[in-house]
Amino acid sequence: MIQSHKSPSTALLPGERRAAWSLSLIYMVRMLGLFIVLPVFTLFGDHYQHSTPFLMGLAIGMYGLLQACLQIPFGMLSDRIGRKKVITLGLCLLALGSVVAALSESIYGVIFGRALQGAGAIAAALMALAADLTRDEQRTKVMASLGASIGLAFIIALILGPVLIGWFSIDGLFWLTAASAVLALIILHTVVPNPQRCQFNADTGANLHTVKRLLGDTQLLRLDASIFMLHLLITAVFFAVPLGLLDAGVSADRQWLVYLPAVIVSFGVMVPLIIWGERRAMRAVLLLCVMGMAITQMWFAGPLVLGIDSSVLLLFLGITAFFCCLNTLEALLPSLVSRLAPAASKGSAMGVYSSSQFLGAFVGGTGAGWLYGAVGPVGLYTVMMVLCLVWGALLIGFKPPRKMTTHRRALSPEEQGRASGLLVELESLPGVEEVVIALDEGVAYLKVDKTQYQEVN
Repeated sequence: MIQSHKSPSTALLPGERRAAWSLSLIYMVRMLGLFIVLPVFTLFGDHYQHSTPFLMGLAIGMYGLLQACLQIPFGMLSDRIGRKKVITLGLCLLALGSVVAALSESIYGVIFGRALQGAGAIAAALMALAADLTRDEQRTKVMASLGASIGLAFIIALILGPVLIGWFSIDGLFWLTAASAVLALIILHTVVPNPQRCQFNADTGANLHTVKRLLGDTQLLRLDASIFMLHLLITAVFFAVPLGLLDAGVSADRQWLVYLPAVIVSFGVMVPLIIWGERRAMRAVLLLCVMGMAITQMWFAGPLVLGIDSSVLLLFLGITAFFCCLNTLEALLPSLVSRLAPAASKGSAMGVYSSSQFLGAFVGGTGAGWLYGAVGPVGLYTVMMVLCLVWGALLIGFKPPRKMTTHRRALSPEEQGRASGLLVELESLPGVEEVVIALDEGVAYLKVDKTQYQEVN
């Protein structure tokens, strides 16, 4: 008989706290190194030999292509040879790629270096290591800290890149990235605990058979397309906007003075938008943000179309609106993927989502460089506006999921011996919508309504 029991402690154990902050720091340090050139590269990229707008865009986005291709394979490799070995390999590739880019005098060398940086695709391995080091009931907290570290790295990079470019060259930023990779390696091998076991976990790991099935889910595909479009826009906008600020009289080392207040204001707008979306109007908030991004592209292009110079104030207002929409979507989209993913498929769903994100960065950087060179900033912003309208049309058919969560329940040896009967019992519990029993992991995955479900043993 399945009986209720007292809920486990909601506090992280000391080892779990150490794993959470150290892995988050590695994640943040690594992403900071990748992002830091984004707000300044187009301002100095033409100093390289053979440089063209297209090749500068390719250099910006190249890391995303390798990340998209290798994210899932590296995660699966970590199941076989161990998490820390794969993470070490990835950080070494990041350091090597940074050194190659720092020493390059040709844009082709920078592109190759950025490709090596992207080849260190360790996000899935980091999440799998976090799963190995935490109890099931605490895993959501640790994963949330990893996700937050990405957003924090992006914000810090926007501020730090323009500040540091006033002291160092663009090569100096690549050397800083190499140093950050070394720092991450030190943290990995001196602070991060060693897991007692290394086991595939469907909450964090991707399964190729499951991935194929998920690609037929139209609701999840809408979210994958959304994160693809979002990061396409981020890399495209930060190809053109720094040049616009420079034309408006804001030097490279002072552009952070525009970005910082824009980010601060955007957080004040993001919070009520998220609350509104979570309570009653999720699709409306998503559409509002996408249409807001379309309007910002018109806003950036407007003065250029009219033949007048953009002022710093106009650019600031456009950047602020862009950040409001960007930060809201970055917070909502992964949560929606997690809710929509079938039981025992969250890791695969997030793997596809993450690969879509990095592929968007590649297309955005490369496409922006080509469009900027071919049709100028007006043409680039116009294409981005049209893509936002297509994105909005795609989301009209999106059906927001109910507030479901996936619960991972360890099975006793006796329960594993009667899996079919246990499946029926679990499916009959209040609040349980879907059950998948994974005997190879010794667990059952339950998709549940938290307002009705009570944890059982």
